[in-house]
Amino acid sequence: MQSKILVSACLMGHAVRYDGRAKPLLHPVIETWQAEGRLVTICPEMSAGMPVPRSPAEIAGAATGEEVLAGRARVVELTGGDVTAAFLQAAENAVALARQTGCRYALLIDGSPSCGSGFIYDGTFSGRRQAGNGVTAAALKAAGVEVFSDGEIGQLIGRLAP
Repeated sequence: MQSKILVSACLMGHAVRYDGRAKPLLHPVIETWQAEGRLVTICPEMSAGMPVPRSPAEIAGAATGEEVLAGRARVVELTGGDVTAAFLQAAENAVALARQTGCRYALLIDGSPSCGSGFIYDGTFSGRRQAGNGVTAAALKAAGVEVFSDGEIGQLIGRLAP
């Protein structure tokens, strides 16, 4: 049986990002995996009931998703609202879906305070990037799911090669 892959809905062309847009990942292997029934699509934030569009959010204080999961950091909106609880629920939903559907891998949009795995933003809303995981990416990794960013699709293809 072929391995299933949890994938960010925005990468599949769904307009679910905070700004109401999609960010489709145009790669021939995506179509192949979709035809094979290997992709399980989720927008963690939408699964937790967050609206589209929604205020931009970042992990405060240059912290990471791991620190949010440990209760040492918060996710805040540009408007100042604390959305930590929603992001924790989003991560929990993604882990549950990965387990229910047998996803051993995840392909997530980078930069997101939820799905980022190569980089996230530093919490100042200034566009400054830092290495680190978003809340969902951190939770998936902790649950044993191998997480790849959209920029690492080549590594995921290699990982799935027989």
